[in-house]
Amino acid sequence: MTPLRILFIFVLLHLTMASKEELQTVIQGNGLFTKQLYSVLAKKEGNVFFSPISVHAVLSMAYQGAGGSTYEALTNSLNVPDHSIAAKGYNSVLGQLNNVSGIELSMANKIYIKEGYELQSEFQEVTAKQFLSAVEPVNFNESEKAAKTINTWVEEKTKEKIKDLVKAEDLNEDTRLVLLNAIYFKGNWASKFDAAETRPQKFYINNNDSIEVQMMKKKSKYNYKEDRTLDAQVLELPYSNPDISMIIILPNKRDGIVKLEEKLANVDLTKITENMYKPEVIVSLPKFKIETEIDLNGPLQELGLGEIFNQKSADFSKMLKTPEQLVVSKVVQKAFIEVNEEGAEAAAATNVHITARIAIPKKRKDFKIDRPFIFLLKKNRLLKQKKSRKLALPLIVGRICHI
Repeated sequence: MTPLRILFIFVLLHLTMASKEELQTVIQGNGLFTKQLYSVLAKKEGNVFFSPISVHAVLSMAYQGAGGSTYEALTNSLNVPDHSIAAKGYNSVLGQLNNVSGIELSMANKIYIKEGYELQSEFQEVTAKQFLSAVEPVNFNESEKAAKTINTWVEEKTKEKIKDLVKAEDLNEDTRLVLLNAIYFKGNWASKFDAAETRPQKFYINNNDSIEVQMMKKKSKYNYKEDRTLDAQVLELPYSNPDISMIIILPNKRDGIVKLEEKLANVDLTKITENMYKPEVIVSLPKFKIETEIDLNGPLQELGLGEIFNQKSADFSKMLKTPEQLVVSKVVQKAFIEVNEEGAEAAAATNVHITARIAIPKKRKDFKIDRPFIFLLKKNRLLKQKKSRKLALPLIVGRICHI
C-alpha cells in the first residue's frame, strides 16, 4: 500500500515556558543547522537566500509526531537532543519574536488537516501550546480550493510578499497534513541612508566582470571588526530596535567568497558579533531585492533527513489518530527580501571558535560592498545572562553574488 502524504511548506506568539538551558539549546541547534543547510545550498552558483529558522521550526513541529528511526534522524539533523526541548525552546523563541517593539516582526505556524481526520491528542496539544499552531480541516480532494485556502493564509502572514506558494498539483486525495511556518520582517535602519547620496556604481561579480548597481552611502559609528582568520570585514547594521540587526560579512578579495564560505563552516554564527568595536565607518551598500523558491527535498536528504521521505520506513505515527503510514512528499520554501535606504523587508514561507585579532584604527574605516558578500538578519539578546549577551538567532541568511 502506498504511504499517505504529508506536505511540508515553509513560507519565509505561552503556557509552559522554556528554561534558559532549553532556549539556548534550540538557539545553538538552529545556528548549527543554519551552517549545515547553507553549506548544501551554497554548492549551486549564484545567489543564496533562505530562512533557516522557518525550516528548523516546522521540522521541530514535525519532530513532535515522529517515532523510531525518523525521530532519530530529526534529532541528529535539528541538533536538538529531545523533542520536548525543541517544543519548549520554540515556545520561548516565538514569544520573543512576536513581541519586538518598533518594527514589524512576526512568526506563525499552522496545520491543515484533511477533513474527517483528527490529530492525536498529545501532538495537537504540544503544537497548539508550544508552537502556537492552529489546526484547520480542509478538503484536499478539491485541490484548487485547498491551495487557495492555504495560500491566503500565507499571503496574510507575509503581508502579501509570498504568493502562490502551494500549487494545486501538490495536493491530492493522499494528502493528510500540510505543516506551515511563516516569518515576516520589516524594519527601518537605526540610521537611515540618505537617498540623495545613492549613486550608480560597479559591483564586481568576479575579479574582472562588473555590473552597475544603485549604491547607497552612509557615514556613522557601527559595530565592526577585521577578521584575519576569515580574511574578511564584518559589519553590524542595527535597526530602529537594536534587538534586530543585519550582519554583513565581506571578503577582502573580489573572488574571496568561496574561501570565506569554507572558513565560515567552522564558525558559530550565533556568536559572529563577538569582539567587535565601534569606529566611524563609511558604508557603501547596494540596494537589492531578491525572491527565491527552493525545493528542499534534496538538501534535507543531504543533511541526513532522507528518512522522512522514505515510503517504507518514515514514521510519523504520533500525528494522526488513524493508523496510516505518513511520508513527506515535498518540502519547499519561498523567500523575499528588499533592502533600501529606509531599511529592509523580508519574508519566508519555510565549532571552532574564531577570535578576531582587533586593532583599533586611528582613522575611519571604509566598508564598500562592491563584491559578493554574505549577510544574515538576526535576533539579538534572546538570553539575559551577561555571558550569553552576544548569542544571536539567525532569521534570514543569504549570499549575494549578483544584483
